[in-house]
Amino acid sequence: MLAKLTSKNQLTLPKAIVQQIDQSEYFDVTLENGRIVLTPMQVRPADAVRDKLADLGITEQDVADAVKWGRRV
Repeated sequence: MLAKLTSKNQLTLPKAIVQQIDQSEYFDVTLENGRIVLTPMQVRPADAVRDKLADLGITEQDVADAVKWGRRV
């Protein structure tokens, strides 16, 4: 199937393809061996991220320490 790239770098995905994937508004875009790969993504609210960090036992101080460590020169 063909998809045309517009002058504004936009693509319209063919309906037959979109019908075969879960409803998704966002896609992760990667380049693999010269091919553009679109992977449907679910964008999660910040609260979901905070909940996941809490489930993993990662505190705000852990994050602050990691950022501080990562910014060392």
